[in-house]
Amino acid sequence: MVYEAKNYEHLLGLEGFSDQLLKNHFTLYQGYVTNTNKLAAILGSLAAAEKTGTPEYAELKRRFGWEFNGMRLHELYFENMTRGGAPLSQTSVLYEALVREFGSYENWEKEFKGLGLIRGIGWVVLYLDPAGNRLFNTWVNEHDVGHLTGGVPLLVMDVFEHAYLLDYGLKRADYVAAFMKAIDWNVVVGRFKYNPGR
Repeated sequence: MVYEAKNYEHLLGLEGFSDQLLKNHFTLYQGYVTNTNKLAAILGSLAAAEKTGTPEYAELKRRFGWEFNGMRLHELYFENMTRGGAPLSQTSVLYEALVREFGSYENWEKEFKGLGLIRGIGWVVLYLDPAGNRLFNTWVNEHDVGHLTGGVPLLVMDVFEHAYLLDYGLKRADYVAAFMKAIDWNVVVGRFKYNPGR
């Protein structure tokens, strides 16, 4: 099976994001899809040739996590944005869970945005821990470092420079503010499966 790059051109015209920045970002994402497919094919060939014990196989296997997660995180990121944004209903189960976990929606938002301003490259992810029915704002350093095992990514914000530098320069806080206005909470709520009885 070969992964196909998804088309996110419907996001062109997104307020706070120039079309050039988005097009550059789409191209970068397509590279992750291409490299995921290439690595899967090479790893399959090495396995078929019984070369799984080689240094080449080991290094490519490590690299696969970077490329695959780069592909998936970008898909989650693009899919949780929409032109005009879509607000989170205060009567939604997710809103209630955010209030329960963080004390208020405002507390959650402050922490999430604050993580987006941490120096360095990475991702900010609102995770659901289905085993414990808990929500966590998490810093993912690189694509393959910092994920919560078993966690379900609900909201994903890219804070690598390519996500904002063209439009905002070093003003990452302005990018974070633009991202928050572009969130499609309908998509985020759709990813949320909370079981309050656990």
